[in-house]
Amino acid sequence: MTMTTTRETSELAFLAGDEYSIPTYRVLSQDGRLVEGAEAPELERDKARRIYQAMLATRVMDERMMAAQRQGRLSFYMQCTGEEAAVVGATAALDDADMIMAQYREQGALVYRGFSFDEFMNQLFGNELDYGKGRQMPVHYGSRKLHYMTISSPLGTQIPQATGYAYGQKLAGEGLCTLVFFGEGAASEGDFHAALNMAAVHEAPVIFFCRNNGYAISTPTVEQFAADGVAPRALGYRMHVIRIDGNDILAVYRATEEARRIAVEHNKPVLIEAMTYRLAAHSSSDDPSGYRSKKEEEAWREKDPILRMKRWLAERDWWTDDEEQALQEELRREVLETMKRAEKRPPPALGTLVTDVYADVTPALQRQLDALEAHIRRYPDAYPKGASSLDLAVKDGADASTDQGGV
Repeated sequence: MTMTTTRETSELAFLAGDEYSIPTYRVLSQDGRLVEGAEAPELERDKARRIYQAMLATRVMDERMMAAQRQGRLSFYMQCTGEEAAVVGATAALDDADMIMAQYREQGALVYRGFSFDEFMNQLFGNELDYGKGRQMPVHYGSRKLHYMTISSPLGTQIPQATGYAYGQKLAGEGLCTLVFFGEGAASEGDFHAALNMAAVHEAPVIFFCRNNGYAISTPTVEQFAADGVAPRALGYRMHVIRIDGNDILAVYRATEEARRIAVEHNKPVLIEAMTYRLAAHSSSDDPSGYRSKKEEEAWREKDPILRMKRWLAERDWWTDDEEQALQEELRREVLETMKRAEKRPPPALGTLVTDVYADVTPALQRQLDALEAHIRRYPDAYPKGASSLDLAVKDGADASTDQGGV
């Protein structure tokens, strides 16, 4: 049996890990020019514009939907603001058939792959056209056709799932991989370590993409781990790793492109740590002023990934201010129009509560559904959405009292 240790020494020496400090890969400076000695990826004009448009669309949708949440039109929302380059840039470097497993801030990946505003809004409002049939919280998107696994709330569960899915891709031999997004806070979950170890041992073609945005909700990175970030952990699993400037679209694209080559051609997992910043609150339920300063936020706004890419495009005459203004206006109008349509659509039919688990609804579930329907028919004013899913008009309680069903 081969031992892990390959050499011996008579010197008593402990290693503290300081020798494993990993640099941050950068290609594009904030003024939109290449840093000295950097090599830009081969990125054609049309694809570069598509990436930028997806980043901008994500930003506009986030702004509008956070406003809608504050107006009471939406129960919950989470923004990608400040992290668009990390998400969209990584997605653009993949094959469209590669699987993406997201945490909950990666709507930009769906935007890039063609998920429409209507599809976003249907999920956010949980209406009858929502693919999840209203069973998930807002921002828990999923799309089979776009190879984007449905998001789940428990933190980090998608990381080992990605390893398993990627191992299946390896066995299928179709030259595809899985990319899994997560934050540095999720990297403190046990699932992270189990996933990396399993991927390394079984040589699964998976890219672990860590968005290190500085905070696990309100906990700063200095209180999360003592080591040099997340990247050095890959060395413990003998895994390829790189740390990148997550606000640099060219660095993100080139690093992910190479990571995909390693994963697919050599069946080797890769860890990417993208250093970025969450400009918005953790969610619509969070107030970041309680744990970070306005001065810190303003410093990072100067590093806005959208502004950096816009300058790079303008430097190459691939984007103009007139195009910017026209697209911004078009996006705002489309978001508002699709939101109004989605919030007017009725909820999923009540019967969908008991479908999709068994081929045939069990007698016990059917009895519960019948009792629920009877109760709603008796008190439709107390359950307006349930009543609308039964095609009932919401009536006064007295008008509905003739229905003797109930629970």
